[in-house]
Amino acid sequence: MTLQKHDLHHEFPEYSKEIHHLKMTNNHFAKLFNEYHELNNEVVKIEQGVENTSDEYLDQQKIKRLSLKDALFSIIKKEQVSA
Repeated sequence: MTLQKHDLHHEFPEYSKEIHHLKMTNNHFAKLFNEYHELNNEVVKIEQGVENTSDEYLDQQKIKRLSLKDALFSIIKKEQVSA
């Protein structure tokens, strides 16, 4: 099974400049970005079988990842409008 990449640069390649700029200038975005990155790494390890856990836990982590991605995307869009 091929796993999809869910890091923000693969999810939103058209916003790579905005993502980089926000990581450097917006502490809230940087904090959420780091949380997303850590959570994504955890999900990938579980999906690859490196870490074992329940399906319920994996589903919860995926929901958290999606919520963080939505929050990050909202900040990116606001940045794009104000730029």
